[in-house]
Amino acid sequence: MSLLFFFFLLFCSLNLQVTLATAADLKAKENPFTPKAYLTRYWNKKINNNLPKSPFLVSKASPLKAVDVASFVKLAAAQNKPPSLFPGISFNVYGPYEDIGKNDINFMTYGGNSNESSTQTSEDPEPSTNSLVNKKKLVTKKMEFSDHSVEPGKYFRESRLKQGTVMPMPNITDKMPKRSFLPRSVVSKLPFSSSKLSAIKEVFHASDNSALECIIKEALKDCERKPNQGETKRCVGSAEDMIDFATSVLGRDVTLRKTENNKGAMQKILIGSVKAVSGGKATKPVSCHQKLYPYLLYYCHSVPKVRVYKADILDPKTKKKINHGVAICHLDTSTWSAGHEAFQALGSGPGRIEVCHWIFENDLIWTIADH
Repeated sequence: MSLLFFFFLLFCSLNLQVTLATAADLKAKENPFTPKAYLTRYWNKKINNNLPKSPFLVSKASPLKAVDVASFVKLAAAQNKPPSLFPGISFNVYGPYEDIGKNDINFMTYGGNSNESSTQTSEDPEPSTNSLVNKKKLVTKKMEFSDHSVEPGKYFRESRLKQGTVMPMPNITDKMPKRSFLPRSVVSKLPFSSSKLSAIKEVFHASDNSALECIIKEALKDCERKPNQGETKRCVGSAEDMIDFATSVLGRDVTLRKTENNKGAMQKILIGSVKAVSGGKATKPVSCHQKLYPYLLYYCHSVPKVRVYKADILDPKTKKKINHGVAICHLDTSTWSAGHEAFQALGSGPGRIEVCHWIFENDLIWTIADH
């Protein structure tokens, strides 16, 4: 054997080993049976573009192992009803869902209602995403501002969305406990209806008159509410269900947007570069707002005549970018309640002005993709 041929064989052997090692590493990193891998494939199947997938949505896929998912589905099938979460199944990786109902938990209102007695009317386009609990009943915590004031910056006019504007930013911080979606195969086996409240309480070990029971009832009430005029709505407990709803409204050429973080909350901000989505056309995007529930649940809805903007958010002193926000402007407010707090803040009435607001941290908005 010539020396040249020997080195050729050695090179081929080493190259093959490297290739096999790389393939093994990829296989270890990308288990095709994980919920995240399944979600990635589902996204590719349902969404007809090559735009980047939402890292946030993918991160919310269930951390459950495939064997645990299969065990739950098998138990549900054998009993012809969903078993309690989750006998014999290791669910510690999912999160302490029991903590959601502890009496000492106290959350602030996500949307910032002005007082405990204030409630959203049926005309309101954005139901409160976080009406939560105290020790005995579901309540909303008073804002730090005056009893009947609207949080500064919560609502604003479209003309404010231009470079160089200094304006207050409301508290856009996500105050929900960290949760993940359940796998769709599990969600489909769980009851989700006011008529099945007893079964839901059994699943999540919610005792009578407990905080957890109040949380469940409040979420069901919002999800079962009759749609407003022109509204399309659905509550989703899996990422796949959210994708299905968004594409059913907007088609398959869509993208998912969110405000990048919560920086700038409750302080003055400087608006940097601003761009209108979809060429500034009035569209019908799908907004998804978190609901408090034992697993990650989003209230998704679509209302007509909405313009969406994305904007760099700067520190007014240093002029440095601290956030990238998404804002939506409701162009037709004619069906809103005359008592809506947006009109209290902006000094007008239904149908007379447009109303804009930021998409809060970890809420989501689906739009037709810009190419």
